[in-house]
Amino acid sequence: MAKTKNIQFDTMSLHGIDEDAELIPLMTPEDEEEINNEKLPETLPILPLRNTVLFPGVVIPITAGRDKSIKLIKDANNGSKVIGVVAQKDEETENPGVKDINTLGTVARILRVLQMPDGNTTVIIQGKKRFEVAEVLTEKPYITATVRETTEVRPTRDDKEFRAIIDTIKELSLQIIRDNPNIPSEASFAIKNIQSDSFLINFVSSNLNLSVKDKQDLLEIGSLQDRALATLKYMNIELQKLELKNDIQSKVRSDMDQQQREYYLHQQMKTIQEELGGLSYEEEVDEMRKKAKKKKWNKAVAEHFEKELAKMQRMNPQVAEYSIQRNYLDLFLDLPWNEFSKDKFDLKRAQKILDK
Repeated sequence: MAKTKNIQFDTMSLHGIDEDAELIPLMTPEDEEEINNEKLPETLPILPLRNTVLFPGVVIPITAGRDKSIKLIKDANNGSKVIGVVAQKDEETENPGVKDINTLGTVARILRVLQMPDGNTTVIIQGKKRFEVAEVLTEKPYITATVRETTEVRPTRDDKEFRAIIDTIKELSLQIIRDNPNIPSEASFAIKNIQSDSFLINFVSSNLNLSVKDKQDLLEIGSLQDRALATLKYMNIELQKLELKNDIQSKVRSDMDQQQREYYLHQQMKTIQEELGGLSYEEEVDEMRKKAKKKKWNKAVAEHFEKELAKMQRMNPQVAEYSIQRNYLDLFLDLPWNEFSKDKFDLKRAQKILDK
């Protein structure tokens, strides 16, 4: 799951949140019930998000850089603090219009507005409930539209299959947090302290490492149980990728450790040989080349010897194959290539010697 920047989580209720507080709360079942009972405004200013999707209950920071977005946030912050948040269809679109945004989004409440030193405006918002754009009213200075609430099918509290899905989502979340070094271990406390099933699903969906399109598809699922199953599918995929990545890193680390150990031993052996007055590895190779130059072998044999010598140089002197290759080359050098002795083929003299 992706790490959310600039946010810390606690299990406090949302009621009476202090503007100077450093902790941003998780949603409780009481908060969820209150939000579900709220009626949507007839019209909302619509804020397009470039590279993320907001889920109900989830708190995220967003950076507003476009003039339209900054004005929308200022007007809303001075008013009801309630806005409609939708994801762009293409994050590369610089000035999205009505055709460039998804029609299903999340009603959000502005919790805090921060003016950054670089001139950008960072806004901390919390999703409340899903909505659908009914009719666009204006596009300037920013998009406003009439909205309607989208119904969400929820399973009964005693649904055993749904309970099993929720328990599995929690278990997989904790396992992903444990296996992923990029996620702080404190995130496990947030998962353990989530009491609302729907918020757990939305919280995990929001933090999964998915594309905007995949997250939008999750948000648009009207059945909470179906959304939970889809979230669980993506979690299994992410966990498999994470396990494979960790397995590869473990193997690479093991291979590197072995290579470093062998290199260290080789350097020690080299130093010991030099201290004892023996030949070092490089000197042995040079000595073999000098012997080879004195041999009266043809071009083909010379090329073969160089090839085998180069093969030995690529080997680690500590492995068994190195000794086999070294003995082979020593034999190569010891053989009398094209060297002949002067023999006497005198049979009578040989007979005399044998008769003695």
